[in-house]
Amino acid sequence: MERPERETSDIEVRIWLPRLTRFERARIIGARALQLSLGARPLIDVSKLPSRDFVEIAREELRRGVLPFTIVRRLPNGARELIPVPHLIETERKIFGEVEL
Repeated sequence: MERPERETSDIEVRIWLPRLTRFERARIIGARALQLSLGARPLIDVSKLPSRDFVEIAREELRRGVLPFTIVRRLPNGARELIPVPHLIETERKIFGEVEL
């Protein structure tokens, strides 16, 4: 029996903790900076940034919420939570205001 296809906008994302932890931030920025250093193209216009440092570019991409990463969290009850980073950044902005990096 085939499952009906669902669009990503139809999927409800439940978030146990509505913000990135400092460890998640460090992991995302580090992974993206590594990708940039290995030749990946930036997802933002870097000509207006004060620094062309890979870490600063990655930090700005995270702040703008354009990174297509997904966080996997393991909850205390053993369940896993998959959260798209742009969704988490948007939720964090709604609740806490501007995202601190």
